[in-house]
Amino acid sequence: MPRARIAMHSIEEILRLRHECGCSQREIARSCGLSAGTVNKLLQLAGQAGLSWPLPPELDEAALQQRLYGRPAGAGPSARREAIDFAALHKELIQRKHLTLMLLWQEYREQHGDGYGYSQFCELYRQWKSRQDPVMRQEHKAGERLFVDYAGQTVAIEEAATGQTREAVIFVATLGASSYFYAEASWGQDVACWIGSHVHAFEDFGGVPEILVPDNLKSGVTKACRYEPVLNRSYKEMARHYGVAIVPARAYRPKDKSMVS
Repeated sequence: MPRARIAMHSIEEILRLRHECGCSQREIARSCGLSAGTVNKLLQLAGQAGLSWPLPPELDEAALQQRLYGRPAGAGPSARREAIDFAALHKELIQRKHLTLMLLWQEYREQHGDGYGYSQFCELYRQWKSRQDPVMRQEHKAGERLFVDYAGQTVAIEEAATGQTREAVIFVATLGASSYFYAEASWGQDVACWIGSHVHAFEDFGGVPEILVPDNLKSGVTKACRYEPVLNRSYKEMARHYGVAIVPARAYRPKDKSMVS
């Protein structure tokens, strides 16, 4: 199957939007009805070919295709298939909600019209994934898990009114996919402080995750059973109010532990 090519009028519009209007690749993709991957690939090819905007007036479509793709339009498919960056595809797959291998393959074929078919693409991905370290790899989808815990160290805070120094604990909440975190100091680890810190974290993030992962703290878990920790009633009511699930880290399971530990 010959490599998919972009019509000259679309190439001109992509270059114009990029160099004359300063649009982002995603803005260009929406404007031209193309995928962001296709726009990215075209801009890479144009840069390698030394093409900008405006295009030279003497450059017709055949010459443009030759400059971009290295052979005239209508030529047979290349026998060489470029290696697929499955690490980048895998990262995108676990960080973007509702993204599937089918969508990634479609973007891949838009950039490589003579590339692998869907079945072979999936098989290559499966083979790549099976070679990764099964112990060290942790996968988190965007917005799915929020790891919550208290940091081990405390901080000394001097009260302005009395001049006395008190030790405060540090609550930390970390999003699994991005590692973006929220932290605040509180006077204790009681239920009121624990739940209040969660509420402040949600407000700071501007939303709530699908799953909360606490590390078997007394504030949130009343009984640290190896398989089914019993959640504190107030903590469960907070979760119900916000529509989130609480899945405490299991004992003796390091991979379950909070990313803030």
